[in-house]
Order: sequence, then structure tokens, then C-alpha cells
Amino acid sequence: MRLMVEFTTEPFELVNFPDHAVAARRVVDEAGLTVSVGPFGTSAEGEAQQVLAAVDRLLHETLEHGASRISVQVSVIPESPEGVGTQ
Repeated sequence: MRLMVEFTTEPFELVNFPDHAVAARRVVDEAGLTVSVGPFGTSAEGEAQQVLAAVDRLLHETLEHGASRISVQVSVIPESPEGVGTQ
């Protein structure tokens, strides 16, 4: 099963990346997830065990680096039926 995690950490800073945001990005990069950074949050996807382990580490490390709030959403990525889109 593949999962996608979407997350934001607060407090926001407009001038610099706060330590908790740097820690969050490092966690998902080191987990080997496919990462997409948006203006209001970051998403990452991978195999279920990879994502779940990264979420656990992300929560611990961002709190240790000063996050006062962490919003997390985890979604299952639907599998495409075999043969669809291939020829």
C-alpha cells in the first residue's frame, strides 16, 4: 500500500525557514519519500511503512526543534488497475 502524508508545522516565519521546518524536510528526504513542497504545506509519498515511520520521526523532531503546532493528514493512494494506461 502507498500512502501520502501532507503536513505543515508552525509557527510560520516569512523571512527564514524555522528550525522545525528544516527538520521536517530533512526527515522526509532521509526517509526516501517523493516530496512536493507547496506554499502552505509539504506532501510526501511512499510505501506505507516508510511513510508511517517518517510521520513518527517528523512529529518528534519538529517538536524538538520548536514547532508549536503540527498538522498532518495521511491518505491512501489508490492503486491503478493493471493494464490501465499501458499498451
